[in-house]
Amino acid sequence: MLSVTFRRSALAVVAAAGLVGTVAVPSAAQAATAKKPKTVNLQLLAINDLHGNLEPPAGSSGTIREIDPATGQPVSTPAGGIEYLATALRQARVPADDSITVAAGDLVGASPLTSALFHDEPTVEALDKLGLDVSSVGNHEFDEGSAELLRLQNGGCHPTDGCYEEGRRFAGANFNYLSANVTSEKTGKPVLAPYWVTKSQGVKVGFIGVTLEGTPNIVTAEGVKGLKFAGEVATINKYAAELKAKGVNSIVALIHEGGLPASSTYNYDCGAAGQGVSGPIVDIAKQIDPAVGAIVTGHTHNAYACTIPDPQGVPRSVTSAASFGRLYTEINLKLDKTSGAIVRPSVKAENHIVRRTVEKAPDMTELISRYSKLAAPIANRPLGYIASDINGRGNSDPEKPLGDVIADAQQAGLAPADKGGAQVAFMNPGGIRSDLVYRASGAEGDGVVTYGEAFTVQPFTNMMQVKTLTGTQLVQLLQQQVSGSNEASPKILQPSKGLNYTLDMRNKGADRVVVDSIRLNGAPIDPAATYRVAANEFLAGGGDGFPAFAAGTDKLVGASDLDVFAAYLGANSSAAAPLKAPAQDRIKVIAAGTTTG
Repeated sequence: MLSVTFRRSALAVVAAAGLVGTVAVPSAAQAATAKKPKTVNLQLLAINDLHGNLEPPAGSSGTIREIDPATGQPVSTPAGGIEYLATALRQARVPADDSITVAAGDLVGASPLTSALFHDEPTVEALDKLGLDVSSVGNHEFDEGSAELLRLQNGGCHPTDGCYEEGRRFAGANFNYLSANVTSEKTGKPVLAPYWVTKSQGVKVGFIGVTLEGTPNIVTAEGVKGLKFAGEVATINKYAAELKAKGVNSIVALIHEGGLPASSTYNYDCGAAGQGVSGPIVDIAKQIDPAVGAIVTGHTHNAYACTIPDPQGVPRSVTSAASFGRLYTEINLKLDKTSGAIVRPSVKAENHIVRRTVEKAPDMTELISRYSKLAAPIANRPLGYIASDINGRGNSDPEKPLGDVIADAQQAGLAPADKGGAQVAFMNPGGIRSDLVYRASGAEGDGVVTYGEAFTVQPFTNMMQVKTLTGTQLVQLLQQQVSGSNEASPKILQPSKGLNYTLDMRNKGADRVVVDSIRLNGAPIDPAATYRVAANEFLAGGGDGFPAFAAGTDKLVGASDLDVFAAYLGANSSAAAPLKAPAQDRIKVIAAGTTTG
């Protein structure tokens, strides 16, 4: 049995509708005559998927869609940046003893250079300064393996890079990382604490943290080596029972798995319970023990503050604050001092934009300045030039201009026979972490692409691979974008130029790929022929639900994806002839609602 530790007295929890635990939901008549319980107020402030974005994210990654009250139309509002997030959270907090700040994972990993160059120590330091108390572990916390995750929690200088500043030793996170469903293959025990318990005005409050069960499918094999990932529902229910046995009846789940909102605007009306959000979190939430009073989620980078019915049919609060520090969720609730449970009808959850109109937090400005100076010699090195913004994220188009550029860079870099002889390359959309923005945020000048900006786009520095696939396997690869584990939420690969085909979204599963439309350099794919295909090591290993890649043969390992991207920018752009955004004409999409006439 794990001991319950109390890190501080007084703090908050979350939920919506009915009393939690095994208490029966009262009838209307009983509720009217029942004696009102004595309660205490509690506030939760929640974030997720920060990904080390200390400075305001660029391009579409740094905006939030909201409805303009003046026009009633959706608009994009600049948002995010740790200087503004810290101010927003500090202003939002009710009396400190009644507020808990929580997170649902991916606080680090896939981070811009200012954080990633120092193995995300700056982000951990910033999160401590802004008052984070507890977080679940996300899949990206495993990017560098469990030993590095433990170092971020416990402190110590990096084992190979050492300490970054003379006289400074990394202290580790003061907040609590939780990973209830991630266990060591050797010991069978969680690699980090499964839950954390505190008190709010004498009422015990427990937080259980889990990451998505499918983490091994979206992280390199080396990152999850020696680990097992159990199911989210079974794990949360197991530890909820353990907490109840210890007298902890107010429970919140922090889950690094999420859903898909019904609207792209952050503050849309969720409508009836469970109808405002879809995706994996819905099935998970419907099976979690009713004793869990609220669920804070992440992973999908979406915004929602909805309710989903628990196993007894009672609505329960389920929230997500988008990503990159652009939103935070405020959850206010009451705790019953007698039963120790969350009074679920009291729960009010709302997302708030981290607007860049508030004052910057001086301590965060100082932190960013300190690390930016250390990173400057590397970050400010120019690599190439662009003629306009080249978008890699945002909007619903399956083909992104920056995705095409990256795929072109990979194919060009690995086309020589001694580099692998790549005939075509594919880039996974999740690996494109930002846009390339024309207007300079620093001193380099408009249109100049620096190493730091390129790193923000491609922060994983995965090694490139070239494999041989048969024509049949190449077709299967394209079909796996919209079938199997990707059928419900397609992952459309970004292709290099020369590869063209049609997606007919009126069909189901693999049939969405119109096989007869597939052309490579104008020629149809020959099922019996072989093709040399380039991709980063994560994708080439079958990641993101592409087993056809893993079946490839004759593997040749090349340079890193970032080095290939940097070389392409240098060879294909100049101040006089900057790189232009390519036309999005490689994938023709027939929308699901299209009719033939």
